[in-house]
Amino acid sequence: MEIDRAASGAVLKRERVRDAILELIEERRPGDAIPSERSLCARLHVSRPTLRAAVDELVLAGLLVREHGRGMFVAAEKITQELVSERNSFAVPPAAGVWTSRVLESRTLPAGARVGRRLRVSPAARIRYVARLRLVDGSPMAIEHLHIPAGLVPDLTGAELEQGDLYEHFRDHHGVRVSEAVQSIEPTVVTRAEAELLDVPELSPALLFERLTTDTGDRPVEYVRSLYRGDRYRIVSRLALGPAPLRPKPPEGHHPGIPPGDLTPGAPVTFSTRGVVQNGG
Repeated sequence: MEIDRAASGAVLKRERVRDAILELIEERRPGDAIPSERSLCARLHVSRPTLRAAVDELVLAGLLVREHGRGMFVAAEKITQELVSERNSFAVPPAAGVWTSRVLESRTLPAGARVGRRLRVSPAARIRYVARLRLVDGSPMAIEHLHIPAGLVPDLTGAELEQGDLYEHFRDHHGVRVSEAVQSIEPTVVTRAEAELLDVPELSPALLFERLTTDTGDRPVEYVRSLYRGDRYRIVSRLALGPAPLRPKPPEGHHPGIPPGDLTPGAPVTFSTRGVVQNGG
């Protein structure tokens, strides 16, 4: 598959604009206004269509609200519910198909305020930023934006980014042993530039993943944003119910998708997730 460099550049530019607006959102409270489109275009040195595409995505994601004649405002906070409330066994079996990667961009740059907060480093700290197109059996499946502290992987190579398991390379070539990852998943749609890279129509459904990975010393080693095609990728969760330990009865509540009373009170829940690649039509 030949990568369209114009589409790739548009995706990367919109990603940087999106991150800048997210920093503005995170500095404000729900209901607070953000600067006008004209002001943001001047501040970020981008065109109105590029800015509007990033704003449209954040409006669709429920992070911004447009009010006609008044401007743009930070949306109300989302309600978050954890699937598993305690640290239990977590396993991710490999997804089906042969997965490969193509690097769209790789460079070292300052972390910035938003990424720095997630990686627990100074905004001026150097990070390795990598954008990858992930393919399954040669077909585009996802766009990944990786942020890795540069000091952890000073000699990370392009071959490592395109071949094999990145975590295996972390362990075998850089002495970094990953231990835990916290990941969120939410629905979204693809922009025109993303659609060209993923070979789907504009505004097609997609899954947006955000993941923070830590090592055995609880040190953040990777922050990733990934956009997966919604027409060919789905998540299947398996819950294994264990015997109830001797401890006080937990407060009332239930796991999403499981009727109240179907779990033994206080029983640990083992949660595993696997990706399923649908056959292309």
